[in-house]
Amino acid sequence: MAGTLLFNALKEAIDEEMANDVNVCVMGEDVGQYGGSYKVTKDLYEKYGELRVLDTPIAENSFTGMAVGAAMTGLRPIVEGMNMGFLLLAFNQISNNMGMLRYTSGGNYKIPTVVRGPGGVGRQLGAEHSQRLEAYFHAVPGIKIVACSTPTNAKGLMKAAIRDDNPVLFFEHVLLYNLSEELPEGDYICALDQADVVKAGKDITLLTYSRMRHHCLKAVEELEKKGIDVELIDLISLKPFDMETISKSIRKTNKVIIVEECMKTGGIGAELIALITEECFDDLDARPIRLSSQDIPTPYNGNLENLTIIQPHQIVEKVEDLISGSI
Repeated sequence: MAGTLLFNALKEAIDEEMANDVNVCVMGEDVGQYGGSYKVTKDLYEKYGELRVLDTPIAENSFTGMAVGAAMTGLRPIVEGMNMGFLLLAFNQISNNMGMLRYTSGGNYKIPTVVRGPGGVGRQLGAEHSQRLEAYFHAVPGIKIVACSTPTNAKGLMKAAIRDDNPVLFFEHVLLYNLSEELPEGDYICALDQADVVKAGKDITLLTYSRMRHHCLKAVEELEKKGIDVELIDLISLKPFDMETISKSIRKTNKVIIVEECMKTGGIGAELIALITEECFDDLDARPIRLSSQDIPTPYNGNLENLTIIQPHQIVEKVEDLISGSI
């Protein structure tokens, strides 16, 4: 039997939750008749109608604000950002409204909203369509942030996010939609706050998320040939971090490298290193390292684009350097 593609896994999750709960609805640009820019909502318009799968104008601030109001009345909206970079236009609604209202209303309102869509560096999509917004939103109180990396966790995390009573920013990677995998049977969910130990090891801990999980897997394959036993952890939850899993791994390996597609300055790795230094300093035999994208707008040129983000051979080299004690 052929596996399920990641974009179909997301569609299955949304479809199942819409069937189970009439309060779940979808809104965004081209989510209805067109089926979404990456077909995550394909056929849902015909099944559930225009009031539950709402095509919106090109006005991210307006329809994100509308989703907040809908959540206040008891609905469970899913907002698609056709490209996550466009959601900078809705930063005010996400930060000042979505993240705050449960607190500023004294708990009178819940904001069970999922904001999802494609992000990350694709293939020659240009700077504006190659945004990594997880760091932009990381400082916003009151929201959860997750990043899926496989069809299995994409479906399980989406179902969990829809059921959660808090706003969840759900990051998908534009280059992972066609990833295929056999899905577990039945109604399963993945915890929104739990990391995934992809591979256990004893020599060094690699922390990563989203597309970089697959770059790290390629690097781990090469490192195993060299006799280096890597523990690979997919963070999945970017806010909050699963520090219990992370700390347990560092206590075992005593070395850690963070691999991210996010920018180095003020990125996810920067916050994670701060926490590791605070909580795991005495367990480290070497300074923590982060491998991050360069702090420049992503070039359109394909060769330059590849040079701005971390590649598997760079992960291999850095692990070898840290293991050997040369850094």
